[in-house]
Amino acid sequence: MKEFKGRVVTPGEVTAEAVVTKQGFNTLASFQMALQFGDKDVKCGDQSNTEIYGKPLINKALCLPQTIGSTTGGLVLYCACSMQKNPACMLFAGHIDSLAAAGAVLADVWVDGVTMPVVDCLGDEFLEYVKDGMTVTVKEDGTVVVE
Repeated sequence: MKEFKGRVVTPGEVTAEAVVTKQGFNTLASFQMALQFGDKDVKCGDQSNTEIYGKPLINKALCLPQTIGSTTGGLVLYCACSMQKNPACMLFAGHIDSLAAAGAVLADVWVDGVTMPVVDCLGDEFLEYVKDGMTVTVKEDGTVVVE
C-alpha cells in the first residue's frame, strides 16, 4: 500500500479498480464509441493507446499522465458524466489541462447524482507505482491510496 497526495480539481470520495496508461489519454477517441454508438461497457476506443485500448473505463480509477487530442475533451467528459458512462475518478500524475478541468468541473456543478473526483499533481512516482487492477481510494483532501 502506498499513499500519494495531489491537488483536488473536483471533490469526492471513491474506491475503484485502476486502469492505467502512461500514454496521453485522448478523451474523444477513448469515449466516442460509448457516447455516440451506445457501447454500454464503455471500452476505450483509442486504438493509438495500446495500453488501455478495449479496456472498460466506466466506474474505473483512470490513472494517466495527461489528456491529449481534440479541443472537445472537456465536453466529452461532461457528456460521459451526464450519460453516467464516466470513470469513477480521474487521477493525473501531472497538471490537468484546462479542457479536461473544465469538463470535470462542469459535470461536478451541473450533473446531479454523478460524482467523478479528479485529482492532479500526484507525481511520476504515482504512475510508476499503480498497476491495472489495483484498488485505488480517493479521499476528499486529495489523498490517493493505492493497494
